[in-house]
Amino acid sequence: MKERLESIKQRYEEITKELMSEEIINDYTKIKNLSKEQSDLKEIVDKYEEMQKCEENIKEAKSLLNDNELKEIAEQELEKQEQLLENIEHELEILLIPKDENDGKNIIMEIRGAAGGDEANIFAGDLLRMYTYYAEKNGWKIEIDHQIEGTSGGFSQVECTIKGENVYSKLKYESGAHRVQRVPVTETQGRVHTSTATVLVMPEIEDIDMDFKESDLKIDVYHSSGAGGQSVNTANSAVRITHLPTNTVVTCQNERSQLKNKDKAMKLLKIKLYDKLEQEKEQTVGSTRKSKIGTGDRSEKIRTYNYPQNRVTDHRIGFSTMSLDRVMDGELDPIIDALITEDLKQKLAGE
Repeated sequence: MKERLESIKQRYEEITKELMSEEIINDYTKIKNLSKEQSDLKEIVDKYEEMQKCEENIKEAKSLLNDNELKEIAEQELEKQEQLLENIEHELEILLIPKDENDGKNIIMEIRGAAGGDEANIFAGDLLRMYTYYAEKNGWKIEIDHQIEGTSGGFSQVECTIKGENVYSKLKYESGAHRVQRVPVTETQGRVHTSTATVLVMPEIEDIDMDFKESDLKIDVYHSSGAGGQSVNTANSAVRITHLPTNTVVTCQNERSQLKNKDKAMKLLKIKLYDKLEQEKEQTVGSTRKSKIGTGDRSEKIRTYNYPQNRVTDHRIGFSTMSLDRVMDGELDPIIDALITEDLKQKLAGE
């Protein structure tokens, strides 16, 4: 670990010198990239310097153990510094875990009502509201790109973009099947039903080099519709693009301009196809797309929301909280923090 830390510190110092040189003063892109790299390394370098200082203190304390007058104080200081060093080394182990390159990115989130008919669509709407509240608590911005409303409320499908600081790092664990157990508003005899909605989270990737044959795309335009099926405007501004070879469909209707909706739909299509290619690539090399804690697919039941018991259980880590009401109001941090902690534990164990 020491060799790796020395290498990181050396690189950090090289970047600092480079940023101070006159040669790159007008190269905004290079300055931006170097500043980002320096920022990524700073926490590790600061912690490494803290470790080095701690090692010096241990060495000094040991040198005083033979001094009868200072021996007791030296023993106390040595014990304190050795415990501190152990804590710092553990923190450095975590900092040195390779970071997910997508952690700092915005996301595209897709929520669909699945098993359970109208109740599944209503629950999909509840999940969207939960994520909206969570986004607001984090200072993120959420934009609806496309929605198909359920006949009794909620959504059979809704897609949105969530923008802000490190959105993917928090919400990447939300992909999968979410199960709800409650008495639906459509239930006349008071019976508890089980329904599901699926969530898919994809990082927003700006520069995807992907070309399409014109014959591979089917592009439809139609009236954008708002709440209650009302037309947002009289022009055919909504755009639906179907990638025929993969049967991947994207729709965008939130912009008033057909051209803007088309541009955004093309971007969404590239992100969806890129996500599919990444899955296939990882499966080809024999690795799983996700760790036990990592991003899941929509076929995996990841969490249950039990309304009669006011309980939320994340099945991947066996975590439960008896505060479903607060979770649905956007207090997701206890669950997400538990997932991040378990993910780090598995990575440290080499799983």
